[in-house]
Amino acid sequence: MTPEDELRAKLRKIEALFAGAGTAGERMAAEAARERVRARLAELGRQDRPIEMHFSLGNEWSRRLFVALCRRYGLKPYRLYRQRRTTVMVDVPRHFVDEVLWPEFTELNRTLQAYLDDITHRIIAEEVHRDTSEPEERQAAPRLG
Repeated sequence: MTPEDELRAKLRKIEALFAGAGTAGERMAAEAARERVRARLAELGRQDRPIEMHFSLGNEWSRRLFVALCRRYGLKPYRLYRQRRTTVMVDVPRHFVDEVLWPEFTELNRTLQAYLDDITHRIIAEEVHRDTSEPEERQAAPRLG
């Protein structure tokens, strides 16, 4: 299994976890898991009116992931005129964000960041220089005068 295949398997497991999948067969059925989460979103939308929520994401990769996750669940992410590209707005029930969207995003983001960090480290070590350790730390030279 390639590192990319392993990453894809981890992402599917995370999705199944947040969809509330109970059996191994359910964990393998990604579409069924998405439908359960969409149904949960609809239920929460009836109980808790959607509100405009503002998300500031630290980097382009996280922003892309968050936007894709919102779209997966039928949400329509947007950004207001003159907002930074790392800002994403979504009209969504607060409970859905707290119980599903943000926890799932956090776990997926952590997994993807670790993968990207490992790949970047390996390529730099193989193609640029094998020593990728942090530079040494020195005391600042005293200023004269």
